[in-house]
Amino acid sequence: MAQNRAPATPKDPGSNSQDGKALVVCFGEMLIDFVPTVNGVSLAEAPAFKKAPGGAPANVAVGVSRLGGSSAFIGKLGDDEFGHMLDDILKQNSVDNSGVRFDAYARTALAFVTLRSDGEREFLFFRHPSADMLLKESELEINTLKKAKVFHYGSISLISEPCRSAHIAALKVVKTSGGILSYDPNLRLALWPSAEAAKEGIQISEDEIVFLTGGDDPHDDNVVLKKLFHPNLKLLVVTEGSHGCRYYTKEFKGRVPGVKVKPVDTTGAGDAFVGGLLSSLASDPSILKDEKRLKEALYFANACGAVTVTERGAIPALPTKEAVLKLIKQVSS
Repeated sequence: MAQNRAPATPKDPGSNSQDGKALVVCFGEMLIDFVPTVNGVSLAEAPAFKKAPGGAPANVAVGVSRLGGSSAFIGKLGDDEFGHMLDDILKQNSVDNSGVRFDAYARTALAFVTLRSDGEREFLFFRHPSADMLLKESELEINTLKKAKVFHYGSISLISEPCRSAHIAALKVVKTSGGILSYDPNLRLALWPSAEAAKEGIQISEDEIVFLTGGDDPHDDNVVLKKLFHPNLKLLVVTEGSHGCRYYTKEFKGRVPGVKVKPVDTTGAGDAFVGGLLSSLASDPSILKDEKRLKEALYFANACGAVTVTERGAIPALPTKEAVLKLIKQVSS
């Protein structure tokens, strides 16, 4: 994940939302994950599935709100039962849904997620096309974008038109308003026309680094700095699951350890991490210049991911600030 500060006059962090908290705006897909009720089986072998709300940008929006921050989601849902259920979930979690639009002709996206015996996931998507792919630039909620202290997005909304153009237009609004840009590559090769198209469009977990660097050693800091870091980046973070994360800025680089727990389902862990980091960054962007405080924010984000893997699903498992602090206290005592 990378943050890019546009050259603009800094604003008061508390001036971007009505409740005095800095607003994190998340853009992209929201969908239904169907998760097997048992681990370690293929889709064909699964006896039953449990539906759970998901979609990486929406997960982050809920994650920020659960932690006590202010967030909004911008995206498109099908005008169907699932779409309205997802919209209700945003409202139930105090996420600003003024940027949500509904498509009368396309369905809400679905993803069947298999949980292997090691807790990792495999995906089967139903998007042919789904409503999230059809958001138009004319449907953007500009006022919400202008308020964004942080604008978070992934690569999936960059795959096809018209959503790609809407995405780029939204990004430009936030840059002009002086917001921080947060990008999670969120590699899902099955959704791209080809691996080459994905590499071009995505231009970060270890899997993504291996892909983006053409198979070079993902553990080599020099590889990361040479192939992924560039002068416009304020922060590059590489997540390593339970092992923690690595961070890179112009001034410093390092590693922050993970928080060990017994995993049940890794779905949503990365999004919980991002939500934890962005909630800290939105309230105090100066942590990007202070290595000690940045490491504290990253450890908090690691703990957010750790709490999430102890339950099934993405949004249902996202933690409160109290739950994260409790886990940190437990592991440090």
